[in-house]
Amino acid sequence: MFPLELMTPREDELWVDLWSRPQAMAWEAAGQEYEVALFVRMLAQAEKPDAKVDVQRIIRSYLDSLGLSVQGMLRNRWKIGPAAEAEAAPVAEAAPRRPSARDRLKVVPRGEGA
Repeated sequence: MFPLELMTPREDELWVDLWSRPQAMAWEAAGQEYEVALFVRMLAQAEKPDAKVDVQRIIRSYLDSLGLSVQGMLRNRWKIGPAAEAEAAPVAEAAPRRPSARDRLKVVPRGEGA
C-alpha cells in the first residue's frame, strides 16, 4: 500500500511495476516502502516534459540506491537470476524429422538401372 497521501494514477502504475520486480524482496525486508514511494513520486514528476534537471538527478540517485540501475545492483552486490517459471518449464522435445528428398533416393547398382 502506497504510504504517501494523494496517489496519482501514474504513481499507482509505477508503484505496482516496481513492487513486481525482484529487488522488491530486498526493499520489503529492509522496510524501504517510504523510499520507494518517494522515488515513485519523483519519477512521475521527472517524466513530465518540463521536469527540472534537479529532479532527474535525484531520480538517478534513487535508481542506484534502490538497486534499479546496473551500478546500483553492483553496489548492493545483487544478481538477478532467471525467473522461476523459466527454470521449471519443461523442455519441449524436438519434432520428428520429416524425410527429405535425399532420404527417398535409392542407390541403384550399375547394370540394374534402365
